[in-house]
Amino acid sequence: MKIAIAQINPIIGDLPGNAAKILCAAQKAATAGARLLLTPELSLCGYPPRDLLLNPSFVEAMHISLQQLVKDLPPNLAVLVGTVEENLQAQNNGEKPLFNSMALLDNGIKQVFHKRLLPTYDVFDECRYFEAGLQANYFTLDDIDIGVTICEDLWNDEEFWGKRSYTKNPIADLAILGVDFIVNLSASPYSVHKQQFRETMLRHSAVRFQQPLIYANQVGGNDDLIFDGRSFALNRQGELICRARGFETDLVIVEFDEVQRDLLPSTVVAEYESEDEEIWHALVLGVRDYAQKCRFSQVVLGLSGGIDSSLVAAIATAALGKENVFGVLMPSPYSSEHSITDALALGESLGIKTTTLPIGQLMQGYDNTLADLFAGTQFGLAEENIQSRIRGNLLMAIANKFGYLLLSTGNKSEMAVGYCTLYGDMNGGLAVIADVPKTRVYSICHWLNQEGGEGDKGRGGEKISSSSHKQIIPENVLTKAPSAELKPGQVDQDSLPPYEILDDILQRLIHNHQSAAQIVDAGHDTQIVDRVIQMVARAEFKRRQAPPGLKITDRAFGTGWRMPIASNWFAVKNTYQSKTIPIHN
Repeated sequence: MKIAIAQINPIIGDLPGNAAKILCAAQKAATAGARLLLTPELSLCGYPPRDLLLNPSFVEAMHISLQQLVKDLPPNLAVLVGTVEENLQAQNNGEKPLFNSMALLDNGIKQVFHKRLLPTYDVFDECRYFEAGLQANYFTLDDIDIGVTICEDLWNDEEFWGKRSYTKNPIADLAILGVDFIVNLSASPYSVHKQQFRETMLRHSAVRFQQPLIYANQVGGNDDLIFDGRSFALNRQGELICRARGFETDLVIVEFDEVQRDLLPSTVVAEYESEDEEIWHALVLGVRDYAQKCRFSQVVLGLSGGIDSSLVAAIATAALGKENVFGVLMPSPYSSEHSITDALALGESLGIKTTTLPIGQLMQGYDNTLADLFAGTQFGLAEENIQSRIRGNLLMAIANKFGYLLLSTGNKSEMAVGYCTLYGDMNGGLAVIADVPKTRVYSICHWLNQEGGEGDKGRGGEKISSSSHKQIIPENVLTKAPSAELKPGQVDQDSLPPYEILDDILQRLIHNHQSAAQIVDAGHDTQIVDRVIQMVARAEFKRRQAPPGLKITDRAFGTGWRMPIASNWFAVKNTYQSKTIPIHN
């Protein structure tokens, strides 16, 4: 039996468009001789639909689209389609009104399977909408028993995690039933290291239960989430026999041998050579899909001559084409000459259109207006931030006038500690590198220069340079000290620890949930650690007002970050830390 994996890129809520993508994949699969087609979780409506699921007309329209798809599909091809089904018992027993389901279409709706494990961590909130399924899911097709799991259903192997589980393991339940192989239909968001983890986890399950496993994942950007695809399959021995492309749509075929009762080797797309290369392709996809799915064709951003705006401009150029990226230089009297020349050099390197709007006169206008009110005070943050807000207003005016999407250029290190200006450099419709630490920004830029903008090598992505030896990011951008240039001689390290130190502290605090004492024990200065922790806490109100930021780590300042603004925990936290009382963070 040939099984096709449709790694599609749905648009949330576009039921006709998503159905058309499933149908197109089905026609190709049928031509290739497939008997079964797999599509991702909630493939008909796109994942995550969030509160669209609270709208009864949306649910009804999904049912109508599913019925039409049944009529349109090629004969002799069974298709698993991600959809929702109403829970008819909900009103009687207080359950949630919907199930997260997979419908088996084979000349009609033959069976419907419900997701059993509903995630409620990080960006997931499925218990808000769905009731969990109770039954092990499988069906028989041409005398082959096929187990069905949906995304989270495969993430609960207690032996793999090394701890007791209080919920079922759907993979184990299907193995007990003796199915021939198991499919998993997923919408699993991207983060660094995620693919290696998925393959390791499923390899453990395949070997433990002697079960061939096929994993089908969604691809594409939806709001702050990026789905990397990279669907794959493992045989009974846990050997990787198939892997689809990363960060682009794909259709791959695997074959189940009924004599060997196992999956046969197929095409395995190579993994990325570095984390920087992988992150680059993730961000390019995130920008492209956010712009296109929000119906923008062109973007605008401020070019400061710094490394952050340089990287964002390069990403935008790869995502949308140089003709669709507009860079704006806005020098002030404090801007250095190299900031202007570096920004212009970057624009020339990328081939994008640029313009220069000096803000000196606008600054003077603010100074004149505020002169009486600010009389007798020292020049400080208020005056510095006016420069950033002038720039933010100019960029928003351009975006409004021409219908451009404004890209903000702040990195994760700055967002974490609040080294950014509300209604200034934080203005924008998308924060491209808001989940990329400053040290990683440098690393990606060095990789980009080495690759010369090609970076692809058959795994998806766009070339932004005509020569593999061309340096995209000007050398001076990579070597000069980072600076906001809001006062004479200013550099970031006037206000922040060196980024190598800051990023390590932030990694331990935000990702590893370490206490101040644990971070100090790792070798960091006590005063610096305490100061960084306080800065992170105080900046929460800024992050709450920031534009959506593309998520590339397991702990991003987005939909999965749910910290209170009015909180005093960080101030009193050390009270509970001692040598004798274990603190679990």
